Amino acid sequence: MAVKKAGFRAAVSPIGSDADEVLVQAYRESAISNDIVISEVGAWSNPISPDSVVRQAALEHCIRQLRLADEIGARCCVNIAGSLGEQWDGQHPDNFSDGTFDLIVDTVRDIIDTVKPRETFFALETMPWVFPDSADSYLALIKAIDRKAFAVHLDPVNMISSPRVYYRNGEMIREFFAKLGPYIKNCHAKDIRLSGKLTVHLDEVLPGTGALDYEMFLRELDKLDPDTPLMIEHLSSEEEYAAAAAYIRGVAVDIGVKL
Repeated sequence: MAVKKAGFRAAVSPIGSDADEVLVQAYRESAISNDIVISEVGAWSNPISPDSVVRQAALEHCIRQLRLADEIGARCCVNIAGSLGEQWDGQHPDNFSDGTFDLIVDTVRDIIDTVKPRETFFALETMPWVFPDSADSYLALIKAIDRKAFAVHLDPVNMISSPRVYYRNGEMIREFFAKLGPYIKNCHAKDIRLSGKLTVHLDEVLPGTGALDYEMFLRELDKLDPDTPLMIEHLSSEEEYAAAAAYIRGVAVDIGVKL
């Protein structure tokens, strides 16, 4: 298996909800027999879109993907909350309104209550432009949604949206784990760099070439279930993924953490 050959123990789902039951079970059994954790099933879409057609299609997609996650044995089904803007993962002046918070709550409840997952969880990836954008806003969503099948998907880079947080991102990471550790089912690994270009300009970069506090990240992650995945993302070649993995593994060795 390519995943094992590359030295990894986790992978995103290789199939979508259009796969037949035989193929889903085949992948589930293969993952189990090869000791591979299926980290996530993506449900990337905009279920809070003001366009009713887009919103309904997104809801149906999330429901199908959550069912797949439950059937294939994934740690979670993940989406972002969405956006009220034209860009499904972008900014809008009302994304942080009380009304949007309530809409996210109702939407997530609808998805979970329709599927009633037995094994997996539905999670929202942390984002800079919409809830959940911090430990406290994620906690507020957990309390408001009030469903055991709602969990946490952590991407710390997506919560770094100011120089203040950038230079203190280790503190932010530690606070997030302290408040939400028991709910975390999956994490994304990337990096971020602040440039001197006005105004504030932040770029996603290869792990090890930015300022994310990987020592803090890995130490805190080490306190969770050892099968909690850390998934490298958004790179353009196998060489980049290999370099990112080598850096993260190197940090883990330096601080005595086993990945």
